Amino acid sequence: MPLLRDSDDAGQRRDQATPERAAEQAQPDSSKQEGQQQVQRQEAAQQDAALQAAAQSENARTDAERKEAAQQAADLQEAARQAAAQHEAELLEAERQMATRQAADLQEAARQKAARVEAEKVETERAEAARVKAAQVEGARVEAARVETARIETARIETARVETERIETARVEAARAEAARVEAARAEAARANVVQEVAAQREAKLRAIGRQLDEEAAQRDAATAAARPSSSLPYSYSSGRRYRLFGRTDPNAELIQYAEAWSRKIEMNMTFDTVRKAVTQPHVNPVVTVAIRSDGSIESVTFVLSSGVEEIDEAIRRVVESQRPYQVFPPGLASEYDVIEIRRTWSFDMAIRLY
Repeated sequence: MPLLRDSDDAGQRRDQATPERAAEQAQPDSSKQEGQQQVQRQEAAQQDAALQAAAQSENARTDAERKEAAQQAADLQEAARQAAAQHEAELLEAERQMATRQAADLQEAARQKAARVEAEKVETERAEAARVKAAQVEGARVEAARVETARIETARIETARVETERIETARVEAARAEAARVEAARAEAARANVVQEVAAQREAKLRAIGRQLDEEAAQRDAATAAARPSSSLPYSYSSGRRYRLFGRTDPNAELIQYAEAWSRKIEMNMTFDTVRKAVTQPHVNPVVTVAIRSDGSIESVTFVLSSGVEEIDEAIRRVVESQRPYQVFPPGLASEYDVIEIRRTWSFDMAIRLY
């Protein structure tokens, strides 16, 4: 299109110059006309050359613009393709990372589950080992208790045998002494009368001591029923020939030994069966005072603090009564006291425990 427009412009210019050339041609000088025609042809050739150059320049410019537009379109397409490829790569990378995270999460969950299962297994094995060990310890303790009980029972039987022999020997000796006394009485009537009088006095003294002990026991029971002993009392105190041991410590070592021997006899002689059923009921550990006479007999069983269950209190009384007679007072204690009151707290687990 620019080439055609240039051609039209050149034609118009030639048309405008034609009258002039016609005038010049009218001149008679033919050489001049020839020269003018040559000049015109040259000018026309120059104009054609200029037009062709302009057309070529325009075509080159148009071609350059077309190529540039095509290049720009190609660049835009390449940029779009690269952007799309990058976006696709980013999507693929995001999917890959998501898949990697999911796989890692699954692996971590599996690892945690395996660790939890392993920990539970270890804990179960540890608990089972602890249970087996506890059973072994309990079995050893029960066996030791059984052996100790058998030993104590053997010792008790042996003590009873020795005591029986001692009583029998004393009986024989008494019979022999009585025979000698009767023989002496026959020989000396006066001395027999004196002996009878001494015996009567001794009997009267014993009866007086018995009445005094009964009165003291009645007074003590009345005082216990009226009010519980104050917590400010000392561990032990004495009244006449009666001694009260409220704890497990005392300056008199022989008294402590006697009280501990009495406690062991209660604990070790299989007395727990007496209270086994009753102690399944809710209760408190009772505090009990047992008064023992010098000959090993029981004067009284007093509850300073009841268990709260009558069956347990009655079972404790039966336990104390079932172990009679208790050891007689050693000579040192017998010379000082007629009655010893031992206070203990009774506890029940697998056996009876006195504290």
